[in-house]
Amino acid sequence: MKFTYTASERFMRYVQIDTQSDPESNTFPSTLKQKDLSNLLVKELKEMGLHDAHLDEYGYVYATLPSNTSKQVPVICFCSHVDTSPDCSGANVKPIIHHHYQGQDIVLPADHTQVLKKDEHPELNNQLGNDIITADGSTLLGADNKAGVAEIMDAVYQMIQHPEIKHGTIKILFTPDEEIGKGVNHVNLAKLGAQYGYTVDGETAGHIEDETFSADGVILTIHGVSTHPGFAKGKMQSAIKIAAAIIDALPKDKLSPESTDKKEGFIHPVSVNGLIEKTTVQFIIRDFETANLKKHEALLEEIVNQVIQKYPGASYNFEVKEQYRNMKEVLQHHPQVSSYAVEAVQRSGLTPVLSSIRGGTDGSRLSFMGLPCPNIFAGEHAFHSKLEWVSVQDMERAVDTIINLARIWEEKS
Repeated sequence: MKFTYTASERFMRYVQIDTQSDPESNTFPSTLKQKDLSNLLVKELKEMGLHDAHLDEYGYVYATLPSNTSKQVPVICFCSHVDTSPDCSGANVKPIIHHHYQGQDIVLPADHTQVLKKDEHPELNNQLGNDIITADGSTLLGADNKAGVAEIMDAVYQMIQHPEIKHGTIKILFTPDEEIGKGVNHVNLAKLGAQYGYTVDGETAGHIEDETFSADGVILTIHGVSTHPGFAKGKMQSAIKIAAAIIDALPKDKLSPESTDKKEGFIHPVSVNGLIEKTTVQFIIRDFETANLKKHEALLEEIVNQVIQKYPGASYNFEVKEQYRNMKEVLQHHPQVSSYAVEAVQRSGLTPVLSSIRGGTDGSRLSFMGLPCPNIFAGEHAFHSKLEWVSVQDMERAVDTIINLARIWEEKS
């Protein structure tokens, strides 16, 4: 079956809409501009014939592709997020297609210091002859996760255009604020009505991620002793310096992002905000084994205690907040969800690779909320940076994989 794909055309339009989320915001979604893209998606879904497509007050897009089979097929959901990372500007994105890539360095025109090099991005070795999309070097591209959004939209379009593709009821969910860890805070799973799901937010073509970190956050608040610096001898105990000493005492050759890979966890300070009297340090704690989080947190608090003992006038608060858990703990009880994804990738002409992600996705929390939800590739690379890229052909294989998943669930029902 030959498709006239629309994913790259949709993608080139979607990335030009600024949807950057804001971790400092107290609203939901964190930025109203995310709804600019979401409203467009609702309009396009309705134009395709998905008449229930709508945007709710929290910025979620819900839509239903009705079943076209007489079989009783479990309802599955495909999900991507509309927001882009706060780490790099997403305003005024100017996407460029570099046709028929031949292995050369790609110098981005708006900033010649931004160079996409094959030896630094080895996946480019698998892209010879393909069409590579980048931004112009002044912003991120937004492939994370507008590639997934475009691929889901295209897959829905193809299934409508080709009614010979048999499928059960399919739910579409586009979420805001995934990049700041709030992507499913207000999702209504009862309204969604799906039994299983797939986020389309992965990297390399063919990869399926059915395991993530388990994650906690720690907020360490240090209370120091402030006094006028001209008269501080023997009195001042700077919370800023205490925080610096604690950070400096963290392990340097293990348990840090820069010293770990594969299944190794870490303790990572991500922000420091303080004055002499009070300083707050935020940490993220990560491990694939949930039980190890408490071990890492105990080690961190032991370091804090050792440092604080040198400052008898100082004190601290140590607050642990659960963030998300390893989706494998849920998915192992629903093996067909991942095995069908493996088969779908194979049918798309790719080699499936089941892998673990050193991070989390909306699927991590959705799985624990009752929607078992692994992550399939969208083809996005070098995300959160000005060198972000995706290939047209990888996006098309992602569309194929989504469609094949719909087919397989119908065939096996």
